[in-house]
Amino acid sequence: MAKRAEGRVALVTGGARGIGAATAERLAEDGAAIAIGDLDGNGAEATARQIAERYGVKAVGLKVNVASAAEVEAVVGEIAARLGSLDILVNNAGITRDNLVHKMTDDDWDSVAAVHLKGAFLCSRAAQREMVKRNWGRIVNLSSVSALGNRGQTNYSTAKAGLQGMAKTLAIELGRYGITANAVAPGFIDTEMTRATAIRLGRDPEEWKEERAREIPVRRAGVPRDIANVIAFLCSDEASFVSGQVIYVAGGPRG
Repeated sequence: MAKRAEGRVALVTGGARGIGAATAERLAEDGAAIAIGDLDGNGAEATARQIAERYGVKAVGLKVNVASAAEVEAVVGEIAARLGSLDILVNNAGITRDNLVHKMTDDDWDSVAAVHLKGAFLCSRAAQREMVKRNWGRIVNLSSVSALGNRGQTNYSTAKAGLQGMAKTLAIELGRYGITANAVAPGFIDTEMTRATAIRLGRDPEEWKEERAREIPVRRAGVPRDIANVIAFLCSDEASFVSGQVIYVAGGPRG
């Protein structure tokens, strides 16, 4: 029996680790060929090798700065040439530059907006050309519960809210070509990034995770696989009538 993503090619940006790597693995489980794009080219290649060995699919790791139009166009062209198509795009690449608004610098703002918003735009613009050729495509933007507002994250919250608007607009524009676009908004997920945040705040990562978990209705922190499972569904044929939606994966209601 064929796997539900067999014959598809997926690009996961920021896929060298964390939620991106978990998503790439989950799509590989479903049979997709995988391209991992990351600023950490060595990390992307290492993760791609692990996926290829474990799941028996084609997988490539590529260094790319998603905020560079030239690099994005080159990488999408390389993926189409090496893997045969580009059917699924997961806009996961992201950074944080947290600070209160009166301390936030121009660079704090510009760098976050460039990676999250410009990056997702450039990747979506390039990828949709390949998807339109085949009249089938899936685009998933990684948003966050921070889109609802979060202290010290004016830049990040604004970018994550923008990714939701982008997904809704792409859904309207591209639906006629068999392409869906959605956003997934994780709550607290135990990753290297959230552990680094705890350390920056002077907290023990495990204690901070347990403290945050007590605030979540299901009484546990999320793990990358929780997000990857939802993304995998949205990238499947079963989700062909789900488009322009924001799905909060936060262990309780948000939005």
